[in-house]
Amino acid sequence: MAKASEIKVGNILRFNGELVTVVEFIHRTPGKGGAFYLGKFRNIKTSRIVEARLNTDEQVEICRVETNDYQYLYEEGDYFVVMDNNTFEQFNVPKALFGQSARFIKEGMDVLVSLENEEPIMAQAPNFVELEITYSEPAVKGDTSSGALKMATTENGVELKVPLFVNQGDKIKVDTRTGEYVERVK
Repeated sequence: MAKASEIKVGNILRFNGELVTVVEFIHRTPGKGGAFYLGKFRNIKTSRIVEARLNTDEQVEICRVETNDYQYLYEEGDYFVVMDNNTFEQFNVPKALFGQSARFIKEGMDVLVSLENEEPIMAQAPNFVELEITYSEPAVKGDTSSGALKMATTENGVELKVPLFVNQGDKIKVDTRTGEYVERVK
């Protein structure tokens, strides 16, 4: 247990029985009354913002979270099986922790996983991935207005919009946070 005065932005706390990350933490000293802290916390599971007022000597639990690189091996139901690169230990991470970026993950890729008491609480795919185009519609000559896009399917079955010059067999770079095409890779 720690005092509220020891909390810093980025800490992960157990607040009201839920795991939260500190988004904003401000010390206030009003003209009348004692000093206190105003905090904004983001719930890790629901992503909802919770605001709270803490006294300077109030006790809080700062959780010890370990974040490491793990190698994605394969998909098993609602879980991704990942392996620790140092100990070769394998464990399951719920797909939901990756959010929308889960559809871009492919075998052998390194992912970031945060563990608290041996339980995964946060997971993140790399910001950019390189994928091969397995199917794309042929570009029509003359259909080259600026910024024209067409649909294409990647090696892991994700459909996204790419420029007309991208063809089947090309490798492209995709931003996993937005799901958008970035550039063609040689």
